[in-house]
Amino acid sequence: MAGHSQFKNIMFRKGKQDKERSKLFSKLGREITVASKSGLPDPAHNPRLRTAIIAAKAVSMSKDTIDRAIKKGQGGDAENYDEVRYEGRGPGGVALIVEALTDNRNRTSADVRSTFAKYGGEMGATNSVAFMFDHVGQIIYAKDKGSDDAMLELAIDVGADECVSTDEGHEFLTSLDSFIAVRDALEAKLGAPSSASFTWRAQNMVGVKDDVAENLIKLIETLDDHDDVQNVYGNYELSEAAMTKLST
Repeated sequence: MAGHSQFKNIMFRKGKQDKERSKLFSKLGREITVASKSGLPDPAHNPRLRTAIIAAKAVSMSKDTIDRAIKKGQGGDAENYDEVRYEGRGPGGVALIVEALTDNRNRTSADVRSTFAKYGGEMGATNSVAFMFDHVGQIIYAKDKGSDDAMLELAIDVGADECVSTDEGHEFLTSLDSFIAVRDALEAKLGAPSSASFTWRAQNMVGVKDDVAENLIKLIETLDDHDDVQNVYGNYELSEAAMTKLST
């Protein structure tokens, strides 16, 4: 079981999000509402809703806020959002996948396309870069949950595809089909995870030179700041200096 760890990219992006809690809460609330609207309001019988709630609790969203978002999804006046995926290339040839929930596809598409162009990138067609990623389930636990060897054994026991352990924590990876079963099995043994979600995991990372890193950072930040954009994934590997700049 081996693979590229994405903890560094996850951690500096989370650091940025922590500074913009209200915007992050809005995006998580939208996902909870959409998940609630798509099925039952009980997370025990709605896997997507349960996953969204785990993500919300991981950033300390209050129970009242979560409950309001669930109730909004069950109401007749809840907005209709479309799930859209955009793909493209950023500075340095970096491949990017952008996931959005939008009530206006034309507006969001135009905004994403112009943002790519503004910072030296280009939005491509669907599946133009997705083949460079694996769409997988990702379940993250803190480092103190166990040793690397113990977590590797546990990954095998619960049916995870692999476990990548670093100084930051343990990253369990699963297929989309086995994600729910593995998540529940891990939760029974380790408690609630730090995060659990579907992710686009790059098959190979691209080192980004510092002279183009600034535009790439601005591109990712601007996309991530858009109200309709839920997630931005890339196959970039930034230098320590560039990562520090992104987190400040």
